[in-house]
Amino acid sequence: MGFLITTLIFVVVGIIASLCARMCCNKGPATNLLHLTLVITATVCCWMMWAIVYIAQMNPLIVPILSEVE
Repeated sequence: MGFLITTLIFVVVGIIASLCARMCCNKGPATNLLHLTLVITATVCCWMMWAIVYIAQMNPLIVPILSEVE
């Protein structure tokens, strides 16, 4: 459930950032396309980093070894 909700949050933030970039930096179609591409790429990269860290915690590769203390 947490994965889906956070993914939706990333989508909403990406849409809001795309709209802000389009409204604030409206200098022509080529520039708008560049800004949109940069915002979408940044959003996807941030989501992928978060998703990899989130999924890596589900099944850790290194298992702690408990020592027996008397």
